Amino acid sequence: MAKLARRRPDMPSLRPVEAGKMVAPTAGGDPKPQSRESGRGEWGDSIFQFAMLLCGLAVLATLALIVYELVLRSGPSWHAFGFKFFLGRDWDPVSVAFGALPFIYGTLVSSFLALIIAVPLSIGVAVFTTEMCPKVLRGPLSFFVELLAAIPSVVYGLWAIFVLVPILSNYVEPFLGNTLGWTGLFTGAPYGIGMLAAGIILAIMIIPIISSITREVLMVVPRHQREAALALGATRWEMIRVAVLRNARAGIMGGIILGLGRALGETMAVTMVIGNRPEIAKSLFAPGYTMASVLANEFSEATGDVYLSALIEIGLALFLVTIVVNALARLLVWTVTRGQPSRANA
Repeated sequence: MAKLARRRPDMPSLRPVEAGKMVAPTAGGDPKPQSRESGRGEWGDSIFQFAMLLCGLAVLATLALIVYELVLRSGPSWHAFGFKFFLGRDWDPVSVAFGALPFIYGTLVSSFLALIIAVPLSIGVAVFTTEMCPKVLRGPLSFFVELLAAIPSVVYGLWAIFVLVPILSNYVEPFLGNTLGWTGLFTGAPYGIGMLAAGIILAIMIIPIISSITREVLMVVPRHQREAALALGATRWEMIRVAVLRNARAGIMGGIILGLGRALGETMAVTMVIGNRPEIAKSLFAPGYTMASVLANEFSEATGDVYLSALIEIGLALFLVTIVVNALARLLVWTVTRGQPSRANA
């Protein structure tokens, strides 16, 4: 019995194990308890990873379905007009003659006019909040600027009709016509409704986007560059121009392009003040039309297949332009931030 009770050297030692657990011998021969929960944890990780993969694929699938549907539905218009559709000026549903050039012209003119107005204001707001604003006002001012982006576009349109349009027709447009009418850009009757009103309301709507992105990019610029410029005798303006804005110019350009993408796709506010007339005019007082506006106004009234297909083809062109603009903006912002988190300048 003594021999049987004697343990062999190569046998693992035995010890009591808690209920519900299994033991496995370790490298040294001692058993190692393993929980049954480990297997369930591996199954949970696999399920979670698969669910997240489905979420990512769902976004790509939605994008692919949108493109597929737009391409499919725009087929009749493409076969009927080809590339001439984007160069034609006539838009006559009765004669089945469709051309998108007036809408492309109105979209580009109103968007670039909005950039001309919004970019200086947005950069000025961003520079003030990051470099000159007292700490007590920095948070509230940034909050109220970003709050402009949360206002619905139809509210902007109503404000433009009741406030902006009377100011333009009574004061701004007569002054511009008397002083700058020789340029040809400010001629015609000062009705207030037209391309100028659309550009101004778009500028107000994209200021929060450009200023927010510009502020984030400026905060990423290292503080020691500011201190080095000041140590060399630069003034505050020279420090901001040389050490801050020059290093952040690519990111600022990315914010500007994102604002342009918002302006290209804006619908309701522009539709309410642009005049909605498919014509190409040099004067900013004249009414116009945009690609988003014609979709909002005429899609529910389209009767023929070619008419409906022409509107969908305009939507496809607008969709592709917006995708390209946003991708270019993301690339430009990344060239400055390189994925670094923004940090406040104390």
